[in-house]
Order: sequence, then structure tokens, then C-alpha cells
Amino acid sequence: MSFFARLYNVAENPEIGMWWLYGTIIVLSILVYNLGFARKLPMLQNVIIYILLILGCSILTFFAIFLPVAEGLVVAAIVLGIYKLRLHQAKQA
Repeated sequence: MSFFARLYNVAENPEIGMWWLYGTIIVLSILVYNLGFARKLPMLQNVIIYILLILGCSILTFFAIFLPVAEGLVVAAIVLGIYKLRLHQAKQA
């Protein structure tokens, strides 16, 4: 099992653990999307993108039980956060 699946006790309490894992993956996916790929779009297009993102996360949740999906999203968020910080510092200089 992956770290987050063990953290949320998916093996012992699958119903609540899967919901926690699903929520974690949604939050991390939205964070990675906003840090790396988001652009200024009209409101309706943003709503459609987030709905599709949430639907796609349901598939990722099943993979995240045994594969490090959430862990990969954490690493991606850290890397993109550092990139955004360095880009902001370079634009100020």
C-alpha cells in the first residue's frame, strides 16, 4: 500500500479511508493544476475544468491504493511551487 493509503487506514476502514484519500488527491490535483497549468479563463470553462478534474480524480483514487499517486502529486506541487517562487524572484530582480 502507498503511504497515504496506510495513513488513512484504507485496509481497515475502506469507506472512510477512501473518502479521505479521494479528498487528498482532489486537493493536490487542484494545487498542481493551479501552480503549473492554470490560465485566466471564463468562469464556465473553469467550472467545467474542475468538474472533469474531480471526475478524473476518482479513477486516480483507485490507483492510489497501491501506486504512489498522491505522493507524486505532493512532489509535483513542491517542484512547481519552487519554480513559481524562483520565477517571481527573477521577475522582481
